[in-house]
Amino acid sequence: MSPHAPVLLAEVLEALAPGPGDVIIDATFGAGGYTRAILAMGATVIALDRDPTVQPHADDVANDFPGRFQLIRTPFSGLAGAFAESGEAKLDGVVFDIGVSSMQLDQAERGFSFMRDGPLDMRMSDEGETAADIVNEWDHGPLAHIFKLYGDERQSGRVATAILRRRTEKPFTRTLDLAEVVEKALGGRRGAPIHPATRVFQALRIAVNDELGELRAGLEAAEATLSPGGRLAVVTFHSLEDRIVKAFLTERTGNAPGGSRHAPLAVETRKPSFALRFKGAREAEEAERTANPRARSAKLRAAVRTEAPAWGRVAA
Repeated sequence: MSPHAPVLLAEVLEALAPGPGDVIIDATFGAGGYTRAILAMGATVIALDRDPTVQPHADDVANDFPGRFQLIRTPFSGLAGAFAESGEAKLDGVVFDIGVSSMQLDQAERGFSFMRDGPLDMRMSDEGETAADIVNEWDHGPLAHIFKLYGDERQSGRVATAILRRRTEKPFTRTLDLAEVVEKALGGRRGAPIHPATRVFQALRIAVNDELGELRAGLEAAEATLSPGGRLAVVTFHSLEDRIVKAFLTERTGNAPGGSRHAPLAVETRKPSFALRFKGAREAEEAERTANPRARSAKLRAAVRTEAPAWGRVAA
């Protein structure tokens, strides 16, 4: 069994429609769930992941599907460069599975979860600023901002105040230590459906890994790299991610609302670079939601690349 069950697998495969001769990028390789299913349908897969711990899974896939698989270590923003590095001539599909994987949450030493004690790290790669760096060094304003923006924490200021007060005594280094301070700051929230630290940990993880910035960059790179007729499939797990994907596809399919006569939108003159694969977002069936709790919040959006030029970066 895979340590990370791929969510909406049947729906993703329907959207990608991979077959012999196709080249597909799995931009979030993880344990290889999507990759294996795509390879089983005869396609070639270029897998991307910035997490160095996925290498053993990649080695297993390479042994099972020789000649049709390669892993390139990179975040979403490196997608176009990775495709160029692969040596392939055309790209027929890209799939993104956004967010943290269950196997990352299960590894206490990665510091993603407040349910297990571990170093306060949260990096999906082994490079850059850690969650400990953020809570020990950032000022009150920036901390409160990310807790509110990325975690939707209504009492973000109170949490930031508690963190600054405690770190003057000793720095934060462990996940359970931070979770306890957050819980005390929020009064415990007895009977609440989620742990009081859930939103703060989510916000820190997104900030550490620049997840929303990487998602935007990945979508733009997929647009620039997909061949005409190429399919894009994106699975998201919370509203911040889904709003970005929805806005991107709404704009790129030419369905964005027009500007006023005082500030006309430049995008009005562009030809759509994508056509929707289906309207709106697809969600998991009840059976999958029951079997895999991670699927309960999952949404899939998909589109097909047109022959129009890529739009590139467009100001929000």
